[in-house]
Amino acid sequence: MIAPDLLDRFARIALSHVERQYPNKLDHVINAEADVQGPKALHPVFYGSFDWHSCVHGYWTLATVLRLRPDGPFAQEINALFERNVTPQKVDEERAYAAKPSSRGFERPYGWAWCLMLGAELKRHQTGWFEILKPLADVFRRRWMEYLPLATYPVRTGVHSNTALAVRLSLEYAREAEDPELEAALRSKVWEWHSRDRDAQCWEPSNDDFLSPTLTVAQAAGYAGPRAQAAAWFREYLPALHEGLPATLFRPVCPSDRTDGKIAHLDGLNLSRAWAFYELADQLPPEAQRVARSAADEHLAAGLARVEGDYMGEHWLASFALLALRARTGIHPAA
Repeated sequence: MIAPDLLDRFARIALSHVERQYPNKLDHVINAEADVQGPKALHPVFYGSFDWHSCVHGYWTLATVLRLRPDGPFAQEINALFERNVTPQKVDEERAYAAKPSSRGFERPYGWAWCLMLGAELKRHQTGWFEILKPLADVFRRRWMEYLPLATYPVRTGVHSNTALAVRLSLEYAREAEDPELEAALRSKVWEWHSRDRDAQCWEPSNDDFLSPTLTVAQAAGYAGPRAQAAAWFREYLPALHEGLPATLFRPVCPSDRTDGKIAHLDGLNLSRAWAFYELADQLPPEAQRVARSAADEHLAAGLARVEGDYMGEHWLASFALLALRARTGIHPAA
């Protein structure tokens, strides 16, 4: 169980920014003067939270909190937000924007995955919100199916372009939405990309990472399964994990300037590492499991202390804290 006070804290934070239009960093291609518009005109649902993808996972945070705390102090406000903004007309405008030819690379792959992750969460609700969002989710589902055959190589960064993280999130949608074609395509690509990865050297972190390039690959492989295949592969991918090696994976990081949007990413690295370690732990031998859980606890503590304080982190960190806490409490098992 996730502590109610933490869920309430995340809800309060997310509600403070999902409808905050400025400052805003658009991912927008301008083809003509008429395309010069503000965030809310372009994105009538996901116009807040500094950028489109952060707004999407802000809504995911709120939907998850609402399901886990349906009688919590923010439930009425969350319901009102969804009723106000997740409407057929507004979602259709988001769909039309995402479906434009000039939007082929819009939010690829991070925003795609988070939109699908929001869909997975809404599928667990009995509200009709999933059906309203689904036309937009279908655009990104189609984008994946078009992109995967072209994706000869993975993207192994510690930021939004990371493909392993996007696959992990999108697989949750494929399973929740009962989409075996999408699930099979994602699983196949994970192993095509990573089945030959061995003895990861873990040259991380970089100064703007919010993901571990090393752990996201392991997490995606573990989630994709099959379990026995993933376990055998993992023993060769990180063969000294049970010894706490490579050591850099086990040391929480500390940003030098939390007002710098890129450097502030490092607080997210602590939280995403915690999430990955928790998800991987149940698939490891007992000794390695203890090491992974201890590392997860240490990273989570470091990250939870920083989910609010400056808007550069505050507009997104709670979502990653919630991912880690879900995994720690077993609300949604890894596979």
